[in-house]
Amino acid sequence: MTRLFRSLALALALGAPAIGFAPAIGFAATPEAAPVTALDAGIIASMKAGAAGASFQSRYATLDQVVRTSFNLPDITQNSVGFLWATLPPAQQQALEQVFEQFTVASYVSEFSSFAGEHFTLAPDEKDLGTKKIIETQLVPGDGSAPTELDYVVENGPAGWQITDVLLGGTISQVAVHASDFSSLVTSGDASQLITALKSKVAALSGGK
Repeated sequence: MTRLFRSLALALALGAPAIGFAPAIGFAATPEAAPVTALDAGIIASMKAGAAGASFQSRYATLDQVVRTSFNLPDITQNSVGFLWATLPPAQQQALEQVFEQFTVASYVSEFSSFAGEHFTLAPDEKDLGTKKIIETQLVPGDGSAPTELDYVVENGPAGWQITDVLLGGTISQVAVHASDFSSLVTSGDASQLITALKSKVAALSGGK
């Protein structure tokens, strides 16, 4: 399962064995970890649905609500665009938020499309990052091979605790990678190239659906 992170020009870092981690499903999550455990459960459900032959559209519809609730997508979109966000007309800001959500959900649905006994584990201790928290997780393959570390930065806001960044391999900021990828596609007052590029990526991920 590498296409999602390759699309962001990242190589997944494999974590150490999940010693000291608890199963994400059934684990008594704190309010800070709740959006992460909800996302993990949604991903596993999408994987099982894909293995059972569910369509891309049906898995997208199910995972869309989970992603929108778990992530603070407006903040992530703005931070991914950077300082030029304030220069964009409201119509383009709205279009970007919409297509970025579609891109995020389509990426998860496309990447996590089959199930072979995988499960997530959740570290019992949360790390402080100023007013934010880092929730550490690992995706453990069903064949017992080395897990993949996926850590989440969460922040408390009007909608409660939500994910504001993903740390791939525990260190690489997904928002920073977005910012690097998007920088050449946004100019002061104009994000039309980025909107078009994201729409194309959504179409490719979904097979035009």
